[in-house]
Amino acid sequence: MTPATADVLEVLLDAGEPVWGLKIVKVTRRPAGSVYPILERLERLGWTTSQWDEDNDRAGPRRRLYLLSDEARASALTVVAGVRDRQARLSAHAAAARA
Repeated sequence: MTPATADVLEVLLDAGEPVWGLKIVKVTRRPAGSVYPILERLERLGWTTSQWDEDNDRAGPRRRLYLLSDEARASALTVVAGVRDRQARLSAHAAAARA
């Protein structure tokens, strides 16, 4: 899994409720062109579900809401921890090489 996927999973893990795609884009600071394909892939894998927002009183375009499945929660935690650990080791290695 990539750091971008870990970022998306982390938002879904922290939310605990359905989150619209643009909010995930904003929180992760990743481009929409990266986030939406990740969300589609996670849905195809059964890690997330999505549905259209039914709030008809809200102004603006309809939002697609994404929710991490209960079955994927443990795997998502493991993936995020693994990616974060790998990033930390790479950062430490790079810092040591600069010293």
